[in-house]
Amino acid sequence: MDSAVIPVSKLREFLIELFKEVGLNNSHAGIVADSILCAELRGVKSHGLVRVSTYIERVEKKATNINAKIKTEKIKKATALINADHGFGQIAGFYGMKLAITLAKKYGVGLVGIKNSNHFGIASFYSMLALKHDMIGIVLTNSSPAIAPYGSSKPLLGTNPLSIAIPSKEEKPIILDMSTSVVARGKIRLAKLKNQKIPFGWALDSSGRDTDDPDLALKGSLVPIGGPKGSGLSLVIDILCGVLTNTCLTGEVKNVTDMTGPSKTGHLFCAVNIADFIEKNVFKSNIDEIIRKIKSLPSINNLQIFLPGEIENNLEEKSLREGINLDSNLIDELSRLASRYKIKNLI
Repeated sequence: MDSAVIPVSKLREFLIELFKEVGLNNSHAGIVADSILCAELRGVKSHGLVRVSTYIERVEKKATNINAKIKTEKIKKATALINADHGFGQIAGFYGMKLAITLAKKYGVGLVGIKNSNHFGIASFYSMLALKHDMIGIVLTNSSPAIAPYGSSKPLLGTNPLSIAIPSKEEKPIILDMSTSVVARGKIRLAKLKNQKIPFGWALDSSGRDTDDPDLALKGSLVPIGGPKGSGLSLVIDILCGVLTNTCLTGEVKNVTDMTGPSKTGHLFCAVNIADFIEKNVFKSNIDEIIRKIKSLPSINNLQIFLPGEIENNLEEKSLREGINLDSNLIDELSRLASRYKIKNLI
């Protein structure tokens, strides 16, 4: 099977049917599908359709609880703690951000921690939920050991992504979505899948040497952004998501590919109601002005200046118009899942 461009609506329908057969209800299957497609649309393919088989394998091997009962364990004014019951991180994350938004409407800010969760996909899927409410969305998550603390060669810290979404008026919103490593581990895993080398400077082997071999990189550690600064940022996110939520200590999160049990992932969601600080349209107009000011600066070597999330915003618009391109390996993988769960194939 050659590569093919598939309309987003068709992909969404396929994913919903697939996850319903796996055991989710229609609403929850839609949340998981939307998270996966958000990554695909925005060009973050390492967190998109390539993850589907892993998510399903986790259910099959009881590492993810398909019958999870998500419950709010604590709620006190602007803060809350949710127990995800080791279910899908996407479902827990969606409800966590929705609750943070609800609390922010009442108190100006909402801060929600989630314990006993799993890999939740792309962080900006959740931070962007705040935009339609004229709020700032902030999302943090811990992850399995991938980064060696600065000065060590042994991975202990996660890549621990963070995302901040800031609304604008006429310009596209600013959407920061980054890991604390130079590159997300999913990109290295994707390079391995495609039998490609990785750039030097992304990762170290188990002896702490720079490597372009994705196999050695996955057995070694990722390079933190800014050396000790990235290492420190990863540590504090680990504490906010793992220790504060009473989920786990640093180094205890299991990788999404580890099927031996729940991953013990923690998340933190924050929504900030702009109107409680400044008139929302004034704020959004000011963000427009900042964006235009940055875009008008002289560039180096005639390179285009991009704001955080701008490239992804453009890719999303293009993908919604034209569809999502899937390579032959991914099409074959999704076809096998369709056959196994007896649903209509994509092609």
